[in-house]
Amino acid sequence: MPDTLRILVTLLFLLPVPPAAVLAEDGLAVIRQRGTLRWGADREGGGPFVFHKPGDPGQLVGFESEIAALIAEHIGVQAQFVQGQWDKLPDMLDRGDFDIVLNGFEYSAERAAVYGTTTPYYLYELQLLVRRDNAAINSWEDLRRQLADSGGRISLLGGAAAETFTTEFCGDNVELALFDGVTDAMRATELGADSIIANVQDLPIWNFYSNAFPNLRAVGSPVGQGFYVGLTRRSDTTLLAAANEALLRGRQSGRLQNIFARYGMWNAAQARYTEEQLTAADQVADSGAAAGAAPLVTAEPDPLLAQSSSPSGLNAVRERGWLLVQAATVTVALSCLAMPLAIAIGLSATLLRLYGNRVLARAAGVYVEVVRGTPLVLQLYVIYFLIPEFAAFLIPGSQFSISAFWSAVLGLAINYSAYEAEIYRAGLQAVPQGQMEAAMALGMPRNLAIRRILIPQATRIVIPPVTNDFIALFKDTAACSVITVVELSKEYYIHARDTQAVVSLGLLTAFLYLAMSYPLSVLAARLEKYLGSAGA
Repeated sequence: MPDTLRILVTLLFLLPVPPAAVLAEDGLAVIRQRGTLRWGADREGGGPFVFHKPGDPGQLVGFESEIAALIAEHIGVQAQFVQGQWDKLPDMLDRGDFDIVLNGFEYSAERAAVYGTTTPYYLYELQLLVRRDNAAINSWEDLRRQLADSGGRISLLGGAAAETFTTEFCGDNVELALFDGVTDAMRATELGADSIIANVQDLPIWNFYSNAFPNLRAVGSPVGQGFYVGLTRRSDTTLLAAANEALLRGRQSGRLQNIFARYGMWNAAQARYTEEQLTAADQVADSGAAAGAAPLVTAEPDPLLAQSSSPSGLNAVRERGWLLVQAATVTVALSCLAMPLAIAIGLSATLLRLYGNRVLARAAGVYVEVVRGTPLVLQLYVIYFLIPEFAAFLIPGSQFSISAFWSAVLGLAINYSAYEAEIYRAGLQAVPQGQMEAAMALGMPRNLAIRRILIPQATRIVIPPVTNDFIALFKDTAACSVITVVELSKEYYIHARDTQAVVSLGLLTAFLYLAMSYPLSVLAARLEKYLGSAGA
């Protein structure tokens, strides 16, 4: 029975079952055998972590991109970037989509209890930001006083350490506006949208984006020091040790400090922390580098890496437009693969519901209601994250995974199949009952009559609503970004937040969606007219 179950699940996911020996093998040895260190981050987070280089958008830069290269070089492999949504990166790490997370994750005891955390590679501080015309807030105490007197909201990146600090400082009753992107949070503060009066931001992020938000100003001294760390799976102890050694050597040689300096992140607090780290390392081991005081920082902030040098307006369209076109092909692929599958599943469910026995009809009805009554994002999350865990539970010691792209295709197909089932049910019931009775009277078997008499006529009837669903599917592919698929909408968010060219890139994105959907509308209208005249 276990062998039969193993074969069944393997065929279900169309993926080989990794041998137990491979799963138990040392993580560092697997990386060296593969030749790449896969590191996860979210490009949508922008600078200075990981972003597209101004003037050369095909190249990813950022201080964590360079740290990933530093660790990979120490291991003897190449660094390979893997895109993921920021708050889902730990889940993707658990899935095995990459080896290490490097994306501004703050150290916490809770994270350290679940994941391997590298030695801190950067000491960050939190900066309070308000609008320039807000003369009432000039310190953290002023903020707390204004919140108590007249209320207001504070914008933050959801899930970051700033949320915890702000809640503790201002009290549990403070009203927070949580955003998925740091630039969105700053923009909302600059506009004063929805009673937002302040923003709490990591200092390196503010230093990077300050020129892009001239109507914001920093008030008060930086507070709430914390540390950025990399995350590994707890079982990857050798990889964690190698990453820590790479970071230490990078600090001892001055390479790490110069990376920070190039991105304008080097400051007095960082210098003090680096000196403490080197002194502590010298007390426990000598790795062959000079110990004691930190090496001199020779790098200067690189103006080519500054956010202010990012393109805007038509320049952003010329520089980044092709990347949006490439992402649109992913949207087309997802839609064109998912919709036929959705129609096939939906039609099958309808036939079972109308012509199957009582058990099959009830099961088909339950399927339609469950799928139609749950959100697409939840279905995608279940397919991408939970099904592999369930499969691993069925077969202990083995791992399964469905790629993000095919998880998206399957999720979209399942979600839309419920709607297609209802559309085809209405179409089949719209065919006059006499058609079926006449076919049966002529001696035609019921299944043959359904296939040759009812379904062709129902198909002609349902063309308009099915076409409408197909067009809607193009837009709903945007939800697939939650499982790391970079389609058109996700690519737009990445570059709009990176360049602040929200309008120009948004117009191009809208044009691309229209270019994908309008020809389909024209084709459907002609097909409807043709089938209508053919059936007359």
